[in-house]
Amino acid sequence: MRAIVRACIAVLVAVGAATAAAAPAGAEVTPSPAPSYGCLDQKDGYGAPLPCELVVSELTPVCVADVPLLNYAVQAIGTPNTTVTLTFVNPDGQSVVYPDLPLSGQVRWPGAVVGADGKGIDWPGWKQLADGTWIEADDGYAWVRPNVTVKLQVNPEASVTVAYPPSTPTCLTGPPTTVVLAESPAAKSSVVTAVLAATGADVLPFAIVAVALLVAGGTAVILVARTRSRSAHR
Repeated sequence: MRAIVRACIAVLVAVGAATAAAAPAGAEVTPSPAPSYGCLDQKDGYGAPLPCELVVSELTPVCVADVPLLNYAVQAIGTPNTTVTLTFVNPDGQSVVYPDLPLSGQVRWPGAVVGADGKGIDWPGWKQLADGTWIEADDGYAWVRPNVTVKLQVNPEASVTVAYPPSTPTCLTGPPTTVVLAESPAAKSSVVTAVLAATGADVLPFAIVAVALLVAGGTAVILVARTRSRSAHR
């Protein structure tokens, strides 16, 4: 009996020594990370599985201070996850991912740039030339216009196609116009004068003809009036 116990102890010691030899010096043994969970395997009182889904309650493109933004809100059903990963899906290249967001909030549209004053200074699908003018061009984010697929992942997940927010009279989601006549009465007056000056030479012949017709018409009226007067005296 003692021989059997000694043999077992010898085997355990040998296994421990082999394990220690296999581990590098100074290494710490850490437990494997817990697997990420998604839907809980829950059932109702009748044994039927409870729903596990992601409800998108809001996905609204908006413009604030000339910056295109996306308001979002989701409800995660059947999962304890409390964060969402929001992805703007690029079908032909690298997508833009906003990870670990709260279940509701606001994100900036990919390619939009905000200046030091908090207002938008650059927009997706546009490039500014050296002379200050803007042109529509592929700046690396042209794929987010006119619409883009947005994937929301809480595990479960949902995908929705969203339109790029349009500009409004008070908020721009693209470059401003380079010529605004209404802001400068002097400039507006000079433009009107320039237009009249440019068209004056073309209008002059028509004006002369019009005056001639008026004069001829007036003469004809006078002659008719004189003829009627002479007939009355007879």
